[in-house]
Amino acid sequence: MKKTYVLDTSVLIHDPLVLEKFDDNDLVIPIAVIEELDGLKRGQGEVPHSARKALKLIDSYLAGVGAGRRAALPGGGSLRIELLEKIHNGLSADDRVIETAVMSTGNGSPRTVLVSKDTAVRIKSISRGVEAEDYKHDKTSLFQDYGKIIYDTEEASGNGSLKYALSGKRLYRVSVNGEHAEVPRKREVAGINPKNIEQECALDALLAPEIEVVALTGKAGTGKTLLALAAALHLYEKGLYEQIMVSRPVVPMGNDLGFLPGEVEDKLRPWMQPIFDNLELIVNTPKEVKDNRANRYKNYNYLIETGVVQIEPLTYIRGRSLPRRFLIIDEAQNLRPLDVKTILTRAGENTKVVLAGDLDQVDTPYLDSQSNGLAYLISRFINEESFFYLNLTKGVRSALAEKAARLL
Repeated sequence: MKKTYVLDTSVLIHDPLVLEKFDDNDLVIPIAVIEELDGLKRGQGEVPHSARKALKLIDSYLAGVGAGRRAALPGGGSLRIELLEKIHNGLSADDRVIETAVMSTGNGSPRTVLVSKDTAVRIKSISRGVEAEDYKHDKTSLFQDYGKIIYDTEEASGNGSLKYALSGKRLYRVSVNGEHAEVPRKREVAGINPKNIEQECALDALLAPEIEVVALTGKAGTGKTLLALAAALHLYEKGLYEQIMVSRPVVPMGNDLGFLPGEVEDKLRPWMQPIFDNLELIVNTPKEVKDNRANRYKNYNYLIETGVVQIEPLTYIRGRSLPRRFLIIDEAQNLRPLDVKTILTRAGENTKVVLAGDLDQVDTPYLDSQSNGLAYLISRFINEESFFYLNLTKGVRSALAEKAARLL
C-alpha cells in the first residue's frame, strides 16, 4: 500500500540519495529540514558534504515545479516541501518536523510515517500518534551468518567470498570454486606470531595480495589492528606496496579537525594513539628484545617520519586516487555506508583495503550494529571472491582485560 514518508535531517545526512530509495511512495520534507541542511552545508567534513549533496538532489527534482506542487520521483512517487505556516517557529527543528508529520496525517494520505535515525524523534512522534521508523534501506544482519571458520564436520556457507577450513591440524584456504590450498601454520610476521586459529586465518588473508578487501570484526583485544599493521609492514618490506596508510574515524567522522590546535598530526594524535601503541609493539617485539636483535626501525615515529606509514584523516581522502597502498581503517563500525563507499572508491590499482572494528561498539550518533558502514560492506561484498570476512572471538590481551571485556 502506498505511503507518505516524512523525512528528517538525520536521514538525509546519513544517505543524501535517500529520495531515490522509497519506490513509488510519496515523500515530504519539512521546511525545518531544509533550514537545518542549509546550516550544516558549510565546511569540509562529511556532514557538510552530505548536506550539500542532499540539497542539490532536492533542488534537481524541484526545478521547474511550481510553488507547493509535487515533483515526480524516479520510482513513481512524489516529493514536496511542506511549509505549514501554522507550525510555531518557536519550536525546535525536531518538534517542527514532528508537527509536520502530525498535520500530514489524515490529509488524504493512505498512511503517514515519519522516518528518522534519531531515537528521541521517533519516540516523540509515536507519542503524538504518528507512526515512526528508522531508515531501513542499508540495515543488514548478514554479518551474523558469516565470518566463521569451517571445521571438519561443517559445510561451507553459501556465500561466494573466500573461506578457511580446518581439517585435523591442517588449515586450508577455500576458494569460491571449492579448491583447497594449504596454509602455513605458526608463521611469524614482523615479529608477531598469531596466537590462535582465528589469527592464523586473518593473517593469511592479510598477506594475500589477491584478496583486495579484508573485513575483521571482534571485541577489543582480538588482534585485528595489530595483525593488519604487522602484515602491512611485512608486505611493504617485500616491495608489494609503496606505502601503508592508516586511519580511524574521529567520532563522529563528520567533525572537522579544524577546531583543534596544531598540525594535522597533532590533531589526530588523541584518536590515533591506539595505532601508535600497536606500531610500538611491532618495532619492539619481545622476541627481538630477548634475542638482542636490532629492528631496522628505531621506533614508530621513524616509520611515520620516513613516510613508511602515513596517518591520514578520513575526511581528506575524498577526491584522491590511492594506488599501491596498504590501507587500514580502524574502528570502521563508526563509519556510515556512504563513508565506506567513499574510501573504497579511492582505492587505485594494487591497493589492499582492510577494515577492522567491533560491531557491538558503535559510537557514532544514528548508527547501530546493523546500519554502520562496516556491516554494510560485509553484506555487499560477501559474494565477491576477492573479499574475506572473519569475526574474531578469542581475546589475546591480559587475563584481566579479557575478563573485563567479557563481564563488564
